[in-house]
Amino acid sequence: MKKLLSLPENLVNQFHQLEQVTKQEYFCASDPAGTKVGSGGGTSWLFYQNWKTENPEMSFSDWLAKDQRIIIHAGGQSRRLPSYATAGKILTPIPVFRYERGQKLDQSLMDLQLPLYEKIMTHAPAGVNTLIASGDTFIRANDKIEKLPEADVICYGLWVEPSLATNHGVYVCDREYPHELLYMLQKPSSEIIRGLAVSKLFLMDIGIWLLSDKAVKLLMKKSGFDAEQPAADWTPSFYDLYGQFGLNLGSQAENADPELNALSVAILPLPGGEFYHYGTSRELISSTLAVQNRVKDQRSIWTKNVKPHPAMFIQNAVVEVPLTSDHSELWIENSHVGKGWKLAQQHILTGIPENNWTMDLQAKTCIDLVTVGETTTAVRPYGFSDKFSGKVADKSTLWMGISLPEWFFQHDVTLEDAGILPDTDIQEAALFPLIKDVEQMGRMLNWMIQANGDDEMKALWLSSERLSAAGISAKANLFRLYEQRKAFRIQNWPVLAKNYQRSVFYQVNLDEAAKDYAENNIELPASLSEQESAITRLHDYMFRSRVAQYAGKNPEPDEQKAFALLRESLIQSLKGDKVIPQLNIFPDQIVWGRSPVRIDLAGGWSDTPPFCLMSGGSVLNMAIELNGQPPLQVYIKPCEEYKIILRSIDLGAREDVKTFEELADYQKVGSPFSIPKAALCLAGFGPVFSKLVKGSLEEQLKAFGCGIEISLLAAIPKGSGLGTSSILAATVLGALSDFCGLNWDKNEICNRTLVLEQLLTTGGGWQDQYGGVFPGIKLLETRSGLYQSPTVRWTPDYLFTRPEYRECMLLYYTGITRTAKNILSEIVRGMFLNSTRHLAILNEIKAHAQTTFEALQTGSYEHFAQQVSMTWQQKQDLDPGTNPPAIQGIINQIKDLCLAYKLPGAGGGGYMFIMAKDPEAAGKIKQILTLNPPNKSARFVDISLSNNGFQSSRS
Repeated sequence: MKKLLSLPENLVNQFHQLEQVTKQEYFCASDPAGTKVGSGGGTSWLFYQNWKTENPEMSFSDWLAKDQRIIIHAGGQSRRLPSYATAGKILTPIPVFRYERGQKLDQSLMDLQLPLYEKIMTHAPAGVNTLIASGDTFIRANDKIEKLPEADVICYGLWVEPSLATNHGVYVCDREYPHELLYMLQKPSSEIIRGLAVSKLFLMDIGIWLLSDKAVKLLMKKSGFDAEQPAADWTPSFYDLYGQFGLNLGSQAENADPELNALSVAILPLPGGEFYHYGTSRELISSTLAVQNRVKDQRSIWTKNVKPHPAMFIQNAVVEVPLTSDHSELWIENSHVGKGWKLAQQHILTGIPENNWTMDLQAKTCIDLVTVGETTTAVRPYGFSDKFSGKVADKSTLWMGISLPEWFFQHDVTLEDAGILPDTDIQEAALFPLIKDVEQMGRMLNWMIQANGDDEMKALWLSSERLSAAGISAKANLFRLYEQRKAFRIQNWPVLAKNYQRSVFYQVNLDEAAKDYAENNIELPASLSEQESAITRLHDYMFRSRVAQYAGKNPEPDEQKAFALLRESLIQSLKGDKVIPQLNIFPDQIVWGRSPVRIDLAGGWSDTPPFCLMSGGSVLNMAIELNGQPPLQVYIKPCEEYKIILRSIDLGAREDVKTFEELADYQKVGSPFSIPKAALCLAGFGPVFSKLVKGSLEEQLKAFGCGIEISLLAAIPKGSGLGTSSILAATVLGALSDFCGLNWDKNEICNRTLVLEQLLTTGGGWQDQYGGVFPGIKLLETRSGLYQSPTVRWTPDYLFTRPEYRECMLLYYTGITRTAKNILSEIVRGMFLNSTRHLAILNEIKAHAQTTFEALQTGSYEHFAQQVSMTWQQKQDLDPGTNPPAIQGIINQIKDLCLAYKLPGAGGGGYMFIMAKDPEAAGKIKQILTLNPPNKSARFVDISLSNNGFQSSRS
């Protein structure tokens, strides 16, 4: 998905190198020099420039339809937020949220904006390929984004109080048809809005507009561009997207342009929407404060730090003065505040290099030092509420809280001395001197701020090259600025690590942190105490492993410690719950346990530790029988000899176990009996989990009353993707519970299965065993914590039982297998490291389980199929190897006959679950794949919903 950015000209030239992004993904341009084109003309110019750069040989219409694009307007002068005017507000550094994991220490406003815009575009209808947004807002949607309606223009809005809407655009809609626009207003008064509220609905425009290709070409036409016969050299005329294009939309738009008025418009409230504006110095702090404080639940807040004042934000900075509750509305970024500084309130301090200045800042004093050229720095103090608007001779114009002429008089400087014309726009007034020497910068600041009578600084100010605010933005050396910011961040890492209990260290993206540590030879933090929480230690071990990897050293030791600690943490929960097995059947009886397998429909991977331990998991799956039978079966009977006999019917294998050592050898690679050995240990026949421990296995069995013979039958191929190994383990445990009188219910069987898989070092989540042990179609949900005990909610099953739907659902064995363990390890590493990408997708996957559950409640086969299709896409997003070429080859043969398809489990092979469009299409799918199988093992298998789940009975 291409991003088109409208940026200041100076930033355009430096953006890709600064942000380390490709020109293929990000296209940047600035408005035509010396011409005001408006937001509509600027949008058109971006399209035109991107087309001319990318593929001018293709017709504009074809080029436009080829890709989806996100346009962000961030090219303004930033008069009211001077601190980030030079690099553009879109690149404003935003502190890590105290309740989020996976954010980056160097994240910008753009990093926070894009995920929502990308998500919205995935739900856009065909032909709607453009999203337009503003670069100075952060917008959150806390509820799911639904598929968008068909329309030429789709606008998101928020329900707000009239007082807030007066500063923005407002959509006016009929109460009976709330998604249809009547007309749009720009910054209406509170009185007008209150009058509307009597009979109409109104939503505030939050600047997220989606345009169809038709609407884009019409917008460009209004800017002077002919998409059918484009001029070789074109410059847009002034056209405003909101004040002209928007005001002509809607069924009751006043004096509407007929072409624009004919466009269909949909107005949508942003689900759970939150709007944060970063347009002014005050909003920089107030919006950040609001975002940081939006979560109150202390269980969700990772850091234990209580700041002296909540409106206090320090990042990429070294601050050597004590801060108290008196220092409110404080923003220090990319700066050094030394011991000689004295701070008050309402300061924004940016770009200040390392110094030993003595500086006494009065309230509302702000400082922005900007690197210019190779050696100089522009010294720019300003006031917290300065707007940098108006003329220098205009008494209403404020600079440092004083009208500009008075500031000159205080310093005994005249406009004529400064070479500034009286009618100059203050943004263009050359006020800010370029200084090389750091000591002189401090003296200059003191003179400019305090009018302290330093004649040497006055002379230097008059003789120095000076830049205006606009000139600073045009000439800033952003590479030097970024290097200084990086240098401060490198100094911050050890401090954050040392104070990890009160900092964001272990909640940030630790992969990015590890790169910084390795590339800059930062000394690793001290090892954590074993008294520290297991979750924090897990992060720490994997962080150290990744630092070693980036430094070219062996990452294995610390990585193994991380996986070992995860296993031990889960196993430890049962070590205090030891059992004594007691023979619970007659000598001639056999216990027969059997279970279905499962197909995961949504939410898979969210049940996997450590993600579920930190965030809880949510999975929707169903228990199924194959060819009319539960395919996993276990038979347990007494044995006269005091030993354990293990048999595998499907593998034709046997093993006799006579010692504790042999029983504990369940981690042996390739053993067909690892599962029953580990299950027997958990059932109290191994010393670790038994209350009654004898000197040998033989004596243990004598105390029990007999030997044990266990026969396994897995009538399903290995690597099926149907949760076979986990459900087989649960079946063994369930049968042993019956045989040994342990009275484990289904929840306890599943919990012990999770521990059993940790004993085997295969890892994995809890959804497989719950999917097979519990019957039917159900939503399984857990909360965060080491003990994962899902709540189970069932959904109606008639989509799976009524013939017209049941015949459309097929299960096809592809004959292609893929082992889940390696896939699991890589994704779990991402969980340990708070990988931004992994966590974002996992959170989407978790939320999607609830969405799919709700789709089933509607009883719509088509709606349900859409959600299954989304599940398949999410799995591929998480792990591209989920859909290898051999699988895609199968899909290509049948995709036109399907509503959805997916590989259950980790993906890559095994079975394929197919949802045909109708019974006739299902018949054609069977015919195609039967005549063109990918291999000799491929075949269709009859499936039916299991209404029993795990069952245990006796002969």
